Amino acid sequence: MLIKCPECELQISDKALICPHCGYPIQPDAKPRVPRKSNKRRRLPNGFGQISEIKGRNLRNPFRAMVTVGKTKTGRPICKPLKPESYFPTYNDAYAALVEYNKNPYDLGPAITAKELYEKWTESYFKTLKSDASARAVDAAWAYCTSVYDMRVMDIRARHVKGCMEEGTAIVKGKEQHPSAAMKNKIKSLFNQMLDYALEYELVDRNYSRTFNLSDEVIKEVTSVKKGHIAFTDEEIALLWEHVDDKRYVDAILIQCYSGWRPQELGLLELENIDLENWTFKGGMKTEAGTDRVVPIHSRIRPLVLRKYKEAEALGSKYLFNCTDPDSNRKNIMFTYNRYQKGFTRIRTELNLNPEHRPHDGRTHFVTAAKKAGVDEYAIKYMVGHKISDITEKVYTKREFEWLKEEIEKLK
Repeated sequence: MLIKCPECELQISDKALICPHCGYPIQPDAKPRVPRKSNKRRRLPNGFGQISEIKGRNLRNPFRAMVTVGKTKTGRPICKPLKPESYFPTYNDAYAALVEYNKNPYDLGPAITAKELYEKWTESYFKTLKSDASARAVDAAWAYCTSVYDMRVMDIRARHVKGCMEEGTAIVKGKEQHPSAAMKNKIKSLFNQMLDYALEYELVDRNYSRTFNLSDEVIKEVTSVKKGHIAFTDEEIALLWEHVDDKRYVDAILIQCYSGWRPQELGLLELENIDLENWTFKGGMKTEAGTDRVVPIHSRIRPLVLRKYKEAEALGSKYLFNCTDPDSNRKNIMFTYNRYQKGFTRIRTELNLNPEHRPHDGRTHFVTAAKKAGVDEYAIKYMVGHKISDITEKVYTKREFEWLKEEIEKLK
């Protein structure tokens, strides 16, 4: 039945709550009807996957999401549970998970090759690494594994991994090289982790890389390479100070000797974390205790740090250390471990230092010299980023930063 709106006098339905023409409230006391929420489940497109509800059991997550991985000869879909989570509390949660999966499928088919698996694995694994150098080390090890690139992952056995370690070759700086003992260790580690990833996604039934250990010869060679670091002698330190202004990288070695940074940590020190007013560094990596630690800048190396700071500003680099000369056209070259090692080796040869010295020895020298100078044990651990196990010191003892500054100045 039609009636007239009291406001605009146009015809409207007598059941209208408001006038559709002018908005005048016809039934101001009536409650607007709330549309019922549809319980209808959205249908999954073909090949999208499957969602099934497990009934008859009191489950917290009764909806199981399955992804389509292939078809039978008769055209029926072959499905397997969505990974890593396949059970959800509601149908819509399972549907949303399948939608997300189909945007960027992370499922790995049984016919995937080792090269495809490596790309998929490193995509997630590299995000967990704290430095680009670690990722480059993995890529360097993978370069020796060309013999398995096109193999199906499910066909890889222990002999194939050993083949990469013993007979693999890679082109390094234009020359063909065979893996060293250290590189064999990295290749083994690479396959251990990559095939663990394949095992998680049910691509293999067993990680064959973990069925054998490194040979005694390789372990012996790796151990000999990784033998203990040695501190610099007083004569060597004096020689380094003598050439701090005329030989590149000497300043980096001396700064390391008076601060205890790891070689990789030196290259990651950012200008924004160098406080020239209070004379402190902030940086670190590798462990929870070592990350973002603040180390006082010893008075002897303050001129060196200031010089590196100004050089970095002139280069437009955000890092304190850079592998380039101020007059060079090449700018902002990262101070990586490999570049530092190359410069360190050159300095070691030119100054006739102990041939056993390696880039990590500056850190060893700092700890050794600090202990010799009577620096507090916990002050040393704070500054080099070692874990403090003593509960009293770690939890109940609150140290002033000035205390660290006083302790580090005991070094001469």
